[in-house]
Amino acid sequence: MNTDRWYYRVFQSAPDLIRSLLPGRGADTASGSSTSDLGLDPSAPGDRLYRFSALEIKELSHRLDGVLWPREATGCAETGSAEFPVVLLEVQMHPDPGFHHRLAAQTYRFLQQHPQVEHWAVLMITPHDRLNLGPTQALRLFLEQQVVWLNLEALSQEPNLDPLLNLLTLPVRPEGELGASSRQILASRPDLVTVVLPMLVQRFPQLSEEQIMVIAGIPREEIRHTRAVQDWLAEGRQEGRQEGRQEGRQEGLQEGEANVTLRLLTRRCGPLNDATTARIQALPLEQLEALAEALLDFQGSADLAAWLAAHA
Repeated sequence: MNTDRWYYRVFQSAPDLIRSLLPGRGADTASGSSTSDLGLDPSAPGDRLYRFSALEIKELSHRLDGVLWPREATGCAETGSAEFPVVLLEVQMHPDPGFHHRLAAQTYRFLQQHPQVEHWAVLMITPHDRLNLGPTQALRLFLEQQVVWLNLEALSQEPNLDPLLNLLTLPVRPEGELGASSRQILASRPDLVTVVLPMLVQRFPQLSEEQIMVIAGIPREEIRHTRAVQDWLAEGRQEGRQEGRQEGRQEGLQEGEANVTLRLLTRRCGPLNDATTARIQALPLEQLEALAEALLDFQGSADLAAWLAAHA
């Protein structure tokens, strides 16, 4: 799934969420300024403390996943401050042995191109702490002292999670928890429906839109007429076909391999149930190719179940 793009939408919809993710700078800390301290209404988009943008690093052709700039009301819109730093947002959901060096390079390239920035931070969102993102020794000070690491797996296990923080965990939560989490988020922030629904569509590509609405606790008739929501659903459906696949793979190649493999499995093992079909569709291209080769030796559905248990 294109999680980078989804997190772009999350912070575009709720830029002040960044305040809860930087150590010691939560909106409710005793020493921190809040929207109420500044005479602002946090529910009004124009009164938010941060604005979100995506910047391209010139010459290197690297695009930052996001930059969150303090609003004018904070008095440090261009430079950042100790209380309201400029925040560089990065999302990395797959192993990449060159990532640490690229992160450092694009961070300091950003600072070179924006010399007015005095206070800054890097927020790194990862699914867990087991990704291979490359060597660390040469970059230890940068990675340990200047980067804030957000482990979504650990965050999802915290009790009584704030709805906005819960929103961040949707890509990694077990399917059985997605309904309750989505309903909690939308009960607090109904305006985030265009962020929550596409993620549910990506996580449940085999379900219809009506079934997705049931999971989210939204009567379909309430938003049937809303063109924006329908557009988000359609886009989420398209991105959902990429579930379980490494970023950068061509969608047509993976989807075509999945379709061929499913047809061969149906001939070899008989009709497949929806859960098994969805599981196979979510396999990365490498595993689909391995399954297409292995199924030639299958004698029935038990062999398929054993293969999925061992490899999926």
